[in-house]
Amino acid sequence: MEINIRKDRMTKYERLLAILNRQPTDRVPAWGFAMGFTTLHCGLSIADAYNNPKVSLAAQRKACQDFGWVFTPMTGGSGTIGYEFGGEMKWPSGEYAQAPMMTRTPVQNEDDAWKLKLPDDVATAGFIPIMTEFYKLSTGERLDNQPFNAGIYINGPFTRAGKVCDTSLLCKWLVKKPDLAHHVLRLATDYTLKVLEYWKDTLGIEGTVIFGSDPSTANQLLSPRQFEEFAMPYQIEVHKKITALGWQTVFQHVCGEQNENLPYWAKIPMGNPGIISIGHEVELAKAAEYFPNDIIMGNLEPAIIQTGTPEEIYQAAKKVIEDGKKIPGGFIFAPGCELPPRAPAENVMATTRAVNDFGWYD
Repeated sequence: MEINIRKDRMTKYERLLAILNRQPTDRVPAWGFAMGFTTLHCGLSIADAYNNPKVSLAAQRKACQDFGWVFTPMTGGSGTIGYEFGGEMKWPSGEYAQAPMMTRTPVQNEDDAWKLKLPDDVATAGFIPIMTEFYKLSTGERLDNQPFNAGIYINGPFTRAGKVCDTSLLCKWLVKKPDLAHHVLRLATDYTLKVLEYWKDTLGIEGTVIFGSDPSTANQLLSPRQFEEFAMPYQIEVHKKITALGWQTVFQHVCGEQNENLPYWAKIPMGNPGIISIGHEVELAKAAEYFPNDIIMGNLEPAIIQTGTPEEIYQAAKKVIEDGKKIPGGFIFAPGCELPPRAPAENVMATTRAVNDFGWYD
């Protein structure tokens, strides 16, 4: 096997900045896309990744240094968002828990939905105080592997609505009671808009990026027609708000099987440029076709990083990297979704070796 042994000509900060400015780089950046993994890597618990801001930030910093990743501190997740409307949440514990989860949504029936109101104060709602503490810590530093000192996590309106009233119930209402579905989606969107204003007022724009994820819009749940009616308009509204507030780049994770929705995702403004993260279900070349002016990020299958051998992972990562290098608008190597928290360190290091060996531009 021929291995390229070269020295970086850019820091990770400089490399990503060049991509964002549509300039050439020396090699492909690697983004870990990991939260629970980072705390387990440091001998802590998955819960620490979410409810202990100081420890979580330190663990993310160390993991990014150990594995050569771009460092963009992040916290939050889809399992926390119904909590902000008064739902009940459980921190991850036990062998199979990977993230916080809702144990009871605030909306259980139609009456609850019609009575639902926005939280009185965004700053004190649910998980927001913990996120605020984390991001205030993270924005106090900027390292040479840290292009953004805060990746501010928000969920797309459809996923947020599905954590307020349970996704299965929301999907039933799409068909049987569309007015009720739109009512919940409207409230979810209005809350997201208030959260964006809060983050700008609290953290500012400089050094921060908005990270959005809307996994509940995947084609296993929504048809393209449903995506166009119930997801796209609200997503457009949120993205327009992001750029109107001053953020130049939207970092959007298009999670899961979204192939049939891509024509509609392409109508949603992503900034200048956007960073489009995709799952392994979507080919890199296809994503680049729909987002020719944006940076494509992805898309190594996360499961193989936990279940495969280091050599299998190395070869799979090599293919992703070589495909990604062909994308003219810029490419960032990453798992296709969050890194499995219990992935073996040697498997994760195999992805780093692949980037170091094959990520160079000639």
